Amino acid sequence: MTNTTAVRTSAYRDLSRLMSLMTGDEKHGPAATSTLDALWVLYDRVLRVTPETVDAPDRDRFLLSKGHGPMAYYAVLAAHGFFDEELLAGFGSYGSPLGHHPDRLLVPGAEIGSGSLGHGLPLAVGSALGLRAQGMTGPRVWVLTGDAELDEGSNHEAIAYAGPAGLEQLHAVVIDNASATYGRPGGIEERFATAGWSVASVDGRDHEALYAAFTAPHPGQPRAVVARVAPKR
Repeated sequence: MTNTTAVRTSAYRDLSRLMSLMTGDEKHGPAATSTLDALWVLYDRVLRVTPETVDAPDRDRFLLSKGHGPMAYYAVLAAHGFFDEELLAGFGSYGSPLGHHPDRLLVPGAEIGSGSLGHGLPLAVGSALGLRAQGMTGPRVWVLTGDAELDEGSNHEAIAYAGPAGLEQLHAVVIDNASATYGRPGGIEERFATAGWSVASVDGRDHEALYAAFTAPHPGQPRAVVARVAPKR
């Protein structure tokens, strides 16, 4: 099922303007812009969560593990009405809810506080397990991580557990902008596939390819989509 109820207040073409309102963290600009298209497709066409349903038990959960470059995340949330775009200009300033790392207690729609590498995927595994334990099979759990984050051992433990556990509600989006320190035999896709995940690799700027990969059936398996991108500068 796709998201048909979100109230969009801005279009994709407005994201550059929304991103330009946030200054002071330019060193993480490539980390942010590399996630922009995947985030847009998720919030615009896939995730079943809206500004009105951020606390609904049956909502989809989206966890931004790649939280050290949250500007694209904030722009997409503002574009979909989770908060007023006027907040973007205060990004990272004293008293602003929009910090250099997202805070789930301050940012409407944020499920976790993130930014420290390697935390999001294990938290997503736990969220999927919690939903299953409650018999809630409808809500899906999505986590967006970076390729360099996969160098963290906590992620490998999460990957190795989720496949055999058959966590069908779990979806990982890996932004591959070639920033990882260590290579993996067979690439990122093979790491997930050998652990029992359903895997796809797509152009991370191609909205239709992303949508198709995000919505493909994967019965009995968690899903990993590797989005290959060259960062915009």
